[in-house]
Amino acid sequence: MPDFTDWTPHAWHWWAAGVALALVEMVTPGFGLLWLGVAAVLVGSVLFLVPSFALVGQAVLFAVLAAALLLATRRLLGPMAGTPETPPTPLNDRAGQYLGRVLTLETAIANGQGRARLDDGAWIVYGPDGLPAGAPVRVVGVEGTALRVEAA
Repeated sequence: MPDFTDWTPHAWHWWAAGVALALVEMVTPGFGLLWLGVAAVLVGSVLFLVPSFALVGQAVLFAVLAAALLLATRRLLGPMAGTPETPPTPLNDRAGQYLGRVLTLETAIANGQGRARLDDGAWIVYGPDGLPAGAPVRVVGVEGTALRVEAA
């Protein structure tokens, strides 16, 4: 069995590792392996210029470079990487689309509850007692599958 206790990587080992990490990043994007690959290539370049660079120093340099590149990228691209704050669309919130609309009561509101016609359906509405059938009401809230209304 070979003895690897005295083995130290050469510059081309680091370069090959850097290229391999970059290739893996191309296959599985988004994991930050590109920056680990760049760090490996930089360590290989330092080792090429200083052949007596110790293995421990190489490992420390790789760790520092990798962390610095990942943090710098996160800091620089962090605000751009997220989705912009946009108001939610009412596409799947049918009742929420009706806020502010004026409806006509189908039945009078008694005991806080009545019915109002809205588009192609009738909705249960909650509001102040005493509003007669035919009175205009404004939708001010949503409670489950019912609408909260007030006199318009």
